[in-house]
Amino acid sequence: MRKEYDFSKSIKNPYAKKVKKQISIRIEANTIAYFKKLSKEVGIPYQNLMNSYLVECAQKHKKPELKWV
Repeated sequence: MRKEYDFSKSIKNPYAKKVKKQISIRIEANTIAYFKKLSKEVGIPYQNLMNSYLVECAQKHKKPELKWV
């Protein structure tokens, strides 16, 4: 292993920003608790689990069943 590396000629990964994007979103505490508990059962971080679920919903074109009271 070298003591120093030269990254002056390196280029940024053009796909890095396309993979995931950080956002702010308000999610109810009980929903987060549900995914945290489930994440311990399946062994992946809860944010990855939530993302996987949302990806599946998007791929299957699932629409929420909203009932406004």
